[in-house]
Amino acid sequence: MKALFIGGTGQISTAIVKRLSEDKNWEVWLLNRGNRSSVVPEGVHTITADINDVCAVKAAIGDMHFDSVCEFIGFVPEQVERDYELFKNKTDQYIYISSASAYHKPAASYVITEGTTLANPHWEYSRNKIACEEFLMRKYREEGFPVTIVRPSHTYDERNVPLGVHGKKGFWQVIKRMLEGKPVIIQGDGSSLWTVTSNRDFAIGFTGLMGNRHAIGEAFQITSDESLTWDQIYRTIADALGVELKAYHVASEYLAAVGDKYGFDLEGALLGDKSVTVVFDNSKLKRIVPQMTTYIPFSEGVRISLDYVMSHPEECQIPDPEFDAWCDRVIDALEKAKEQI
Repeated sequence: MKALFIGGTGQISTAIVKRLSEDKNWEVWLLNRGNRSSVVPEGVHTITADINDVCAVKAAIGDMHFDSVCEFIGFVPEQVERDYELFKNKTDQYIYISSASAYHKPAASYVITEGTTLANPHWEYSRNKIACEEFLMRKYREEGFPVTIVRPSHTYDERNVPLGVHGKKGFWQVIKRMLEGKPVIIQGDGSSLWTVTSNRDFAIGFTGLMGNRHAIGEAFQITSDESLTWDQIYRTIADALGVELKAYHVASEYLAAVGDKYGFDLEGALLGDKSVTVVFDNSKLKRIVPQMTTYIPFSEGVRISLDYVMSHPEECQIPDPEFDAWCDRVIDALEKAKEQI
């Protein structure tokens, strides 16, 4: 069987490509600009092209036909419309990576299934994902275009530490604050439930959907079965670092308002996603992918990530003094407000 990954070297897709490259039943191809060729496993074929250059892509793929085409970098409807034109007669399955942030916030029930309503007034990113899904499912219903929708939630790899509140440059400044004994901002009161998933576990569910006839015309969420409060997530990180967590809880609405003033888009990330309790029901996925099991609890996964981060300072330890100063200002303002009442 032959698979084509559009992208294939990102946070989620790297683990999938690695897992599939070890399966002798699959011939794996990547279509990307070749910027991260060092992470491509041996034996994987690469087509170096910009997916947005339709003429170049058509010339590169020629008359090749794929059992699965997997799209990881489609964010707006125009991109999946482009893919539809490119691959409608060249694949038996088109797998689109959407997002669990597309589910209504807050949903009527904290237990999320694939049938939960899609709607997100807080985040344009999520609304665009919904629009992409709607286009693809319309093509499935009207023309039989063989689409499968996959909705990941908060998935991490060894180069990232999942957090609720961070700046434009990522997670490192929060880790640095922990190491320096400074207070760390956690949205809400830290008690809402969240799910973080290792990309290695995600790859088990995803590869099980590839070439699976029962997946055509369906949507699936792929997450860990472990649910943690945000306080538990941050305390697990602090424990792995060997430091005391100094949690500073701030209302999500407040963070969204003051973050906007400094260019931090926290409305979507918090009100449209991470400030709401969600527990994912993965039973639909497990019915057709019985091998789906999550093997890496967060207490183990975060140690794998931190080992990598601490041993790769130039790659992973990106300072963000602007975010650091913003955190100090937020905390200082709230402490002064307490004194004034």
